[in-house]
Amino acid sequence: MFKLAVVLLMVVAANAKTYEKCELARELVSRGLTSRSQAGEWICLVQHESSFRTGALGGPNGDGSYDHGLFQINDYYWCDNGGPHNDCGVSCSNLRDNSIADDVRCAKLIYQRHGFNAWYGWINHCQGHNNANLVNGCF
Repeated sequence: MFKLAVVLLMVVAANAKTYEKCELARELVSRGLTSRSQAGEWICLVQHESSFRTGALGGPNGDGSYDHGLFQINDYYWCDNGGPHNDCGVSCSNLRDNSIADDVRCAKLIYQRHGFNAWYGWINHCQGHNNANLVNGCF
C-alpha cells in the first residue's frame, strides 16, 4: 500500500507545474478569477500558500485534513478526499495537477463565501500590504 501511495505521488508530481509570477497573474485574469488591479492579492496568496506549485500538498492540519494545489484548498470542506463535504464538486487530486481550471473555479467559490480571510497565507503575509507591486510589469 505504501509503495502504491509513493507511485501515485510521483505521478501527480510529474503532472504538476510551477508557475512564474507574471505567467500566473495573466492566467488568473484571463480565467476571470481576478482583475488586473487585484491580481497582486492573488499572487501574494499563491506565493505564500504553495510557492506557485500546482502539485503542492500541505498538512496534515490539526484536524487531519490536507490542503491541495496552488491555492491550498482544504479537503475537509472543498474537495472530495473522503471527507464529509465537497462544496467545489472536485476531486482533491485534480487540484494538484497542472490544469488549473477547477482550482480557479473552487478558489472563486471560496472567495465569494469568505474573501481572502479563508487563507492563512494571505492573512499572515499579504493583508495590509501593497501587493499590487508584485505584478508590476506583468500586464
